[in-house]
Amino acid sequence: MPLKKNNPSALLVSRRHLAQLLVLAVAGAGVAHILRKSSPLGRDISSNEIAQAVLHDKNSPSQEVAQPTLTLVIFTDYRCPACKIANTAMEKAVQQDRHVRVIYRDWPIFGPMSERAARVAIASDRQGIYPLVHARLMHERRDLDEGILRYAVERSGGNWTQIETDLQAFGEFIDDQLRRNRQDAFQLSLTGTPSYLAGPIIVTGAQDETSFKRLFAAGREAVKE
Repeated sequence: MPLKKNNPSALLVSRRHLAQLLVLAVAGAGVAHILRKSSPLGRDISSNEIAQAVLHDKNSPSQEVAQPTLTLVIFTDYRCPACKIANTAMEKAVQQDRHVRVIYRDWPIFGPMSERAARVAIASDRQGIYPLVHARLMHERRDLDEGILRYAVERSGGNWTQIETDLQAFGEFIDDQLRRNRQDAFQLSLTGTPSYLAGPIIVTGAQDETSFKRLFAAGREAVKE
């Protein structure tokens, strides 16, 4: 039986078809990208009394700025992979903005070592080094243990012996802090860590740097309304 020869017309149609599919795929990806960037980020909970209390919290550890125009509250866990991934993007967005006050709400939901790390971090606030300890623990990629917690404190300029003393002396205060963080998270209907409250706009899940900037803009806009 003689072999069939390739049909040049068929090949041309096939190539045209593939080219059209490629164009459609690229266009679809572009539209999806635009939709992600233009779609609303988070939900507005301006009417939630707990949200207002959280935004005006004076007892939780915080990172202050000279002229804040927005308060960002973060609910995180030091053993939460998504929290660690998002933390670098958040730090960059906050540093570039320069007018975002950050309130830290430790919400340890990944087991006993998560709670231990949260307690150590909260205790470090009495030495004025909480933001530094928080950053070191978020950038830490090893499994947390007592040695790493001590390393984070001491590398942040803290005294580990004082941490141990404060954990004992202020244990009830730390208990209350963690209990309040947990209760507020539930009353804000948070589904897990990380979660962020920028003004009255709340969003759950890891965000990239661009998304954090959008979140800041949305929070400021919602405050004006």
